[in-house]
Amino acid sequence: MKTQKSIPTTKVERSAKFVKTGFQIGGNYIKHYSKKLFNPDLDRSQLNEDNATDIYQSLSELKGSALKIAQMLSMDKNILPKSYVDKFTQSQYNAPPLSGPLIVRTFTRNFGKTPQEIFDTFNINSTNAASIGQVHQASLNGKKLAVKIQYPGVGDSISSDLNLVKPFAFRLLGMDERELAIYIKEVEERLLEETDYELEVKRSIEFTEACKNLPNIVFPSYYPEFSAKRIITMDWIEGQHLKEFLNTNPSQELKNKIGQALWDFYNFQQHELRAVHADPHPGNFLITPDENLGVIDFGCIKELPDDFYYPFFSLISSDVIKDKAKTIDAFRKLDMIHADDTAQQVEFYYKSYKEMIELFAKPYTSNSFDFGKPEFFTKLYEYGEKISKMPEFKQARGVKHFIYVNRTNFGLYTILHELNAVVKTDTYKPKVLV
Repeated sequence: MKTQKSIPTTKVERSAKFVKTGFQIGGNYIKHYSKKLFNPDLDRSQLNEDNATDIYQSLSELKGSALKIAQMLSMDKNILPKSYVDKFTQSQYNAPPLSGPLIVRTFTRNFGKTPQEIFDTFNINSTNAASIGQVHQASLNGKKLAVKIQYPGVGDSISSDLNLVKPFAFRLLGMDERELAIYIKEVEERLLEETDYELEVKRSIEFTEACKNLPNIVFPSYYPEFSAKRIITMDWIEGQHLKEFLNTNPSQELKNKIGQALWDFYNFQQHELRAVHADPHPGNFLITPDENLGVIDFGCIKELPDDFYYPFFSLISSDVIKDKAKTIDAFRKLDMIHADDTAQQVEFYYKSYKEMIELFAKPYTSNSFDFGKPEFFTKLYEYGEKISKMPEFKQARGVKHFIYVNRTNFGLYTILHELNAVVKTDTYKPKVLV
């Protein structure tokens, strides 16, 4: 893959890139409607393909929060047309890597030394390049290491990037301005944490220690002495990403084992730690040669405060959902039903959200669940499609915590579906106030 020799880092440079992309998209629309004059039956698939290619190309060169949003959207498969999902999914694994001189410069700024002066060996070619950083293989004293290097300017450009992304988000997501502002603010807070690699090392050590007794999961050790604000050094874990693993035609037993490890990993954190690894895209996991699940990234952590956790999980794991008054009360606490809603609106949102919660909670309602069955996901996507067309859902509903909690759980469900895994869902149960 061709390397990238520089990244636009100033606000002016990054704005210019977005403006250029906007012109390209405008040209795509003109081309589409010109063709439609001669072929009225022409659908939007080529237009979507062209726009997705241009937007992804632009975001790939900008990297950082702009590319991270593409990565997040690629996981919300019922939000975007398929061509966008297919293109944006690339950001989970293989954004264009940075060139060698940029890598060396980052090391000298952080350590006053080149990587070759710190490690016994250092591969200047990246093995994996994603939205915020890229990974290089190194070794020291016979130990194989993974060195994650953050792209220049990523941490400094988050706020301005998110403002530049807004026009694209308006068009792609169909959100109203208030809802988009809440979404952008929450994303900004998480991204600021995610670009602080010193915080990530600290959290990684805390979380791996807390999760060390979970079966069939392995974590790398982290090395603070070889880490800095923009660099993380950890053990190299051998393994295959999900697609590579599935291409080996693994047995159902092994897929269930990996699926169970994933389920336990997420639900232990949600219900025991009240903070969760909120970036469940397949690029953050490896299946190791000895058939365990390797977790290699703790950059994005979402804490679950009590005033969100208890009302939300009481709806999923108790009889609250069977009691209309208690359910409406929980919806009010979660800002899904507003104080100034009319009786008619209360009834409408009660029925709509009850349907959503009952769907989401299906895996929790029995001791085990088969994520390979397509009916569950068909109903989820149909529900998402239905409410996306309803004017009642154009206004902001729900507290900000839903953004990452939904992303986490639907991301988990999606990976388990790709695995076709059958898992025991009663291993770490939600805590409910009596």
